[in-house]
Amino acid sequence: MQLTDLFANIAKEYLSATPDAPVYPTPKAMDDLRVLHTPLQQESIDAAEVLSLLHTVGSPASVRSTGGRYYGFVIGGSVPAAMGAKLLATIWDQNAGLRISSPIAAELEDIAGKWLLELFGLPADAGFGFVTGDTMANFTALAAARHTVLKKAGWDVEANGLCNSPEITVIVGAEVHVSVLKTLSMLGLGRDRVIKVPVDGQGRMQPDKIPVTNGPTIICAQSGNVNTGAFDDVSAICAKKGDNTWVHVDAAFGLWAGVSRAKKHLVKGMELADSWATDAHKWLNVPYDCGLVFVRDKEALFNAMSATAAYLPTNTAREPFQYVPEMSRQARGIPVWAALKSLGTSGLEELIDRNCSQAVLFAEKLSAAGFTILNDVVLNQVLVNFGDAERTQQVIRGVQQEGVCWCGGTVWQGNPAMRISVSGWNTTTEDVEKSVASIIKQAGKQ
Repeated sequence: MQLTDLFANIAKEYLSATPDAPVYPTPKAMDDLRVLHTPLQQESIDAAEVLSLLHTVGSPASVRSTGGRYYGFVIGGSVPAAMGAKLLATIWDQNAGLRISSPIAAELEDIAGKWLLELFGLPADAGFGFVTGDTMANFTALAAARHTVLKKAGWDVEANGLCNSPEITVIVGAEVHVSVLKTLSMLGLGRDRVIKVPVDGQGRMQPDKIPVTNGPTIICAQSGNVNTGAFDDVSAICAKKGDNTWVHVDAAFGLWAGVSRAKKHLVKGMELADSWATDAHKWLNVPYDCGLVFVRDKEALFNAMSATAAYLPTNTAREPFQYVPEMSRQARGIPVWAALKSLGTSGLEELIDRNCSQAVLFAEKLSAAGFTILNDVVLNQVLVNFGDAERTQQVIRGVQQEGVCWCGGTVWQGNPAMRISVSGWNTTTEDVEKSVASIIKQAGKQ
């Protein structure tokens, strides 16, 4: 049997089993991983044998996030076209850093980037890049921000670094996501020296509490709070800009609300910001990993990320590596192009609207069962409280162990909660019904 035939059989078996398999690995599946812990042998092993071992032991220990009942960490599945395109790109084994090393990857990245700018209502001439995820998208955008505000202050940070540079004031909301703080630490801007602006009960930054600053300033807004799904008022935040202020929007999944006519009001004023970060492996449901960065000033993005060497080509066409941190990298634009091409604007809107409606259904049914919904369900996030911290954690553990669905835990403004993130293209009303029944069953045991 050819290796590709074996792989096709394994893929069919895995995908067909997913709807009925436990969403999270069973204790036995986890225990069976011990057989992989062996010394590396001297002799070579046939590729088919390696793949068979990986399937036999690894597949049962995988998280079935490709199914319709995984609601953890805003993880979607993979739409078929994107999954197939990623597999084809793997077979092609393209280095997407340079146009000359993969013309097809560069072209599809160009096309997908332009489609995304139009979908999100962002400036058509903005710069864009394909990175690993929202953390690196934030990093890339904020590197462009750092470049620009220091350049306006007379400092070349790429050449001279941060030592003796003008101080940059960084302003974030009190509910800033950890990925932004991690980014600030990597950029030398510090996660503990930020000014944190108070938020309301849904986690939205209060624009009237943003301090007046002088000199280089970066304000990090948020669209789609990771717990509540709430959106900062980007218009009001941008109105607070000074002479040398950059507004960045961390919109890991919230930016996708802009493709829905029913939810577009949530991203009002988004186009007024200077940069944006989001994920394609969240609500576009492409395979991991794929983050997206957009910067209004394409030249600022280029200057913050570009590198030159005698052996690297220089031409008028967009070179992908000049707009992101990585040089050699996988062709992330290929599955993004395939997902967009497959769904179309109406299919993508239907996906967003359906998941939002399913989140409302979760909230309505769990509220009717007597549990407390802690957030206004404006998007795809639901926070459920079952009582005190111990009881809520017991319910979460019970749901995870039963395996009908998977939901994580969090603490929201002092209240313990189950966090339900509905992000999957193949989640159905039946999936929601089964999941609600499992949650109510486990809550009844506590």
